[in-house]
Amino acid sequence: QGRNYRKQLFDPLSVESKKAATVVLMLSSPEEEVLSKACEALYKFASKGEENKLTLLELGALEPLFKLVTHEDPVVRRNATMVVGIMASHNDVKKSLRQLDVTSAFIARLAPEEDVVIHEFASLCLAHMAVEYNSKVQIFEQGGLEPLIRLLGSPDPDVKKNCVECIHNLVQDFQSRAAVRELNVIPPLLDLLKSDYPIIQLLALKTLGIISIDRETRVMLRENQGLDHLFKILETKEFNDLHVEALGVVANCLEDVDTMQLIQETGGLRKLLTFAEVSTLTDFQKNAAKALAKAAYDPENRKILNEQEVEKCLVTLLGTDNDGTKIAASQAISAMCENLASKQAIGALVQLLSSENEEVKEAAATALVNLTTAHLGNASAVAEADGIEPLISVLSTKRDGAIASAATVLTNLAMQEPLRLSIQGHGIMNAIVEPLNSTNSIVQSRAALAVAAFGCDAEARAELRNSGGLEPLVKLLHSKNDEVRRNGCWAVMVCASDEPTAAEMTRLGALDVLEEINLSIGRKNNFSEAALDKILDHNLPQKYSQMGFLSSGNIILDGFYDYGQVNLKGKGKKEEEKPKEEEVEPAMPKILEETCAKALWLPPFDPILLDYITESSKTVLPLGTTKEQVVVLSQFVADKMGGPIERDRLHEFSWELHISEIEFELKCNVVPIGKISKGTFYHRALLFKVLADRIGIGCSLVRGEYNRAWNKVKLVDDSPLGIRGLLLPPQIFIVDLMYQPGYLMKEGSPEAEYYQRI
Repeated sequence: QGRNYRKQLFDPLSVESKKAATVVLMLSSPEEEVLSKACEALYKFASKGEENKLTLLELGALEPLFKLVTHEDPVVRRNATMVVGIMASHNDVKKSLRQLDVTSAFIARLAPEEDVVIHEFASLCLAHMAVEYNSKVQIFEQGGLEPLIRLLGSPDPDVKKNCVECIHNLVQDFQSRAAVRELNVIPPLLDLLKSDYPIIQLLALKTLGIISIDRETRVMLRENQGLDHLFKILETKEFNDLHVEALGVVANCLEDVDTMQLIQETGGLRKLLTFAEVSTLTDFQKNAAKALAKAAYDPENRKILNEQEVEKCLVTLLGTDNDGTKIAASQAISAMCENLASKQAIGALVQLLSSENEEVKEAAATALVNLTTAHLGNASAVAEADGIEPLISVLSTKRDGAIASAATVLTNLAMQEPLRLSIQGHGIMNAIVEPLNSTNSIVQSRAALAVAAFGCDAEARAELRNSGGLEPLVKLLHSKNDEVRRNGCWAVMVCASDEPTAAEMTRLGALDVLEEINLSIGRKNNFSEAALDKILDHNLPQKYSQMGFLSSGNIILDGFYDYGQVNLKGKGKKEEEKPKEEEVEPAMPKILEETCAKALWLPPFDPILLDYITESSKTVLPLGTTKEQVVVLSQFVADKMGGPIERDRLHEFSWELHISEIEFELKCNVVPIGKISKGTFYHRALLFKVLADRIGIGCSLVRGEYNRAWNKVKLVDDSPLGIRGLLLPPQIFIVDLMYQPGYLMKEGSPEAEYYQRI
């Protein structure tokens, strides 16, 4: 039973294979009739399927068959070409054909004197071979393009189909693209568009699609009225399976302004936009949007597209169901931005921000970046379309491009105060923490910019602090990327506007890293110095120690102390007004260290300074002009610190001993300033600044070398011409607190210079 079953199943095949083996042997016969019959039988055998082609290959038929392709007898030649042509579709056969180096023999078969059937199968074989790169190069180098292009005009549709397919495979390589242009391939390809066979039309369109990447080819296409042919296809309902390919060629042509103008003048552009709006083919709509995006990169084209109300079409495409179309339409709007200010487009893009597809979100957010950059109207339109909430939610997606774009749109919106407040109300600072933690430098950079835009508000800074956003922000200062570092410094500078934020950033190491950045020529930037300065404004002891300067805006409060110049250890004694507990440690004597570790150390109260503040307020505040106030205050300070000193006897003024006695008495080298009754330049300048700050006289404090320090005040001279209301620019004076207390020296004058130096 089983044997019979197997017999029924396999016998016919094995007989045929046996026959095939016999027939293959006949290929070495000297008789032409035997050869042509053998080839005919093998053609029928090979036509039955892939397995049979492999069988023939394994039986060693390929080499003798290939020899017969160049046989002098036309019938043998024809039949042998048919077998090899049909076998070439099998990959293993193709490999063997490459080893046999067959391309030149088949190119020769395309000669005009050869039979039409030989043309058909030689071109079929070449089309199969041309899929592979090395064969493409060979066919090109052996002059295969010319006969292939010539045969596009063959009366036989199979020859046309094989030749156009082969050319389509060859022009994937740029050398062949240039060569077919020289060989004038455009007219015969356009002729094929009129073929009755859709596959020929399709292959011709695909080929035009590839070669029209080159501008010169597009010019030829235009000169040969190619656009008319393409629009005829687009206007014919029955050809809708060709519409996507035809559009591909038109899309390439739209890149040229001349072609765009031509298409517009002939009404083609309007038609195209209408096709795109009403087409039911998603690929057609997607490619139409891509085509418009490509075209819109040229400013001249943008004008034309705008006149044709391209926007209406793009808004329709944004509303389709296909994600690819939405992305392409968003990109087209991005490219069109300069000429667009459309509420509908903005509304449609805002809706796409809530898409399930992350790529769609990114395309929509990127289009909104371009629409809102330097365009206040569009920014307002985003807010009116309820775009703020979806933009903030995009900040927590996974796609870096989407996050970066959403952060930028929000930053663009923040340029308008009402929008900034609205975004802040939606919790932007909480949402920006995750992007600040990103590892992508573009996301980091845009997130830092957003912090700089929103950090100008105390509530926003508090939100950032409480959401843990300061730590990743300070980390960005370490970035090797210049833009990230610069935007990070900018954000730190903005956020350092208040004490708690500045203190927290200091705790996180912002001061150290900013100092390090400012010392490096390569890493320093426009904002790094400003950021350091701003943080130090909330840390005046450190600012005075490092910068040797306090401005009139730096108001000294309780807890300030001067622990000398950071880089000049030992050149300045450590003195202070009431210090804050945590800042005291560096200035504490050895004896106190153990006690302090166990108990909370508080600085001594300074009742004398309190009296000074009360007394100076009473005597100085009522005076009529700032100048008078400065003079009286400087005399008051000198008086409390040992009075005027004669210039020549300065060396006899022994203030050091006095300070040591106080330190011994207090068992501490933190000295309250009120206890000092013999003070030199830098004690007096510090006391002057403290009292001036309390009374409201603007003055700065500058540290010099060798215990020098001085105060600068800005004063307006009385009008020298006696003309009332004539305002002169203020001038800067150095205040003498040592030699002639109350004497004011013009900044830069020899006497001022002398006062500042030994």
